[in-house]
Amino acid sequence: MTNRPVRAHPYMPNSNRAAHDELMSETGVKSMESLFQQIPADHRISAPIDLPPALTSEVSLSRHMHEILSKNVSCEDAVSFLGGGCWRHYVPAVCEEVMGRSEFLTSVWGTPSSDVGRNQAWFEFQSQLGELLALDMVGLPVYSWGCAAGHAIRMASRMTERFEVLVPRYMSPERRSVIENYCEPEEMPSAIRIVEFGVDPETGCADLADIKAKLSDRTAAIYLENPGFLGVIEQNAAAIGDLAHQAGAELIVGVDPVSLGVLAPPSDYGADIVVGSIQPLGIRMYCGGGLGGFIASRDEERYAREYPTLMISIAETEREGEVAFGNSLFAQCSYGSREEGKDWTGNSVYLWAIGSAVYMSLLGPEGFRELGETILQRAHYCAVQLAEIPGVEVSHSGWFKEFTVNFDGTGKSVSAINEGLRRKGVFGGLDLSGDFPELGQSALYCVTEMHTEEDIQHLATALKEVCAQ
Repeated sequence: MTNRPVRAHPYMPNSNRAAHDELMSETGVKSMESLFQQIPADHRISAPIDLPPALTSEVSLSRHMHEILSKNVSCEDAVSFLGGGCWRHYVPAVCEEVMGRSEFLTSVWGTPSSDVGRNQAWFEFQSQLGELLALDMVGLPVYSWGCAAGHAIRMASRMTERFEVLVPRYMSPERRSVIENYCEPEEMPSAIRIVEFGVDPETGCADLADIKAKLSDRTAAIYLENPGFLGVIEQNAAAIGDLAHQAGAELIVGVDPVSLGVLAPPSDYGADIVVGSIQPLGIRMYCGGGLGGFIASRDEERYAREYPTLMISIAETEREGEVAFGNSLFAQCSYGSREEGKDWTGNSVYLWAIGSAVYMSLLGPEGFRELGETILQRAHYCAVQLAEIPGVEVSHSGWFKEFTVNFDGTGKSVSAINEGLRRKGVFGGLDLSGDFPELGQSALYCVTEMHTEEDIQHLATALKEVCAQ
């Protein structure tokens, strides 16, 4: 083949040499090097990057991408027991069918009349989730559970004028990282100090004595998750709520909404603000975007005035029997007041609110109860099967859909076990040994309504073989 001249990249307009020279001339920049002088030399790559040749045709690019993507193994191809913040639940086909309708898929902002249907659907999402949580005020979803928790902590800080929050030792590392971002570095004027409280290693529940020791007149809130990150149902939740309120602090509870078919809502044991993920409510697992997080509270002005999110309200019109839907408290969110709003709302996941509204309407109260009971039964059946394998121990009791499995007795690392399971068509549990070394070689396993008895037996057989090798 003959050599061809170098051309501009078809997907990068500014790779055209003429455009490059014109830009440099217009801005008065003498060289590309001068644009990067503010970056220290030891932070820059000195050697040239060995890049492959440019793909200058759509055919070549398409083939290249298919080759890369073919290396992926999805949860449709292997049996997955991964969880830890993104879970495999069944998504009814009608959820995505409704979300894909043009009036929802393409609806962002429009005239008040064009927004009526969308606003009503959002109002239904808020109403249904409020009923599930036994709370009256629910905002439209934010980017993720971590964002919801971060916003709730800042809400509590503004209400109490305190700048410290107590959080559990065992929390999703990703969620903890997001919360740290919301609490800001200590050098910032509105920084919130994060204080960890311990967990009883035997039960997996919060250490009440440690919470009492760390509560002070600086504490804005206690952040609690129930079920916790390790799946354990918190037995001391009401007592923790009492401690928070006696200290003048708020109780913020993070919850998996599908657990509420079998567990009491956090408002029943004293939660002031409730947060969590809407991903289990009709949203598929995916990466590269927000899974959706909710914030809810009692319908009291002191809470309402601190919400950073959009909220849809219902009101009667001049025509008898007619109602209308529209934004309320719009000015206090960043959409209404930009940097003057109550925190920055960030990227939107409002389409997911439509899918979750459809999901919740399909299940109803009995559906949530049946779903919760099914998950409990299958998860505990799985734990019994795994505990019979020599060297394998299920660490705690009293959990919902996730549980910790310890492999110290096998003499193998979680990494090696998961590699062996992958070769047998199984995604093992989330490796906890790096983030929580005190748990030893432990993994977090997740079982939902998607797992059949055959799936669980396949895991048990494969794990027994891997541990024996």
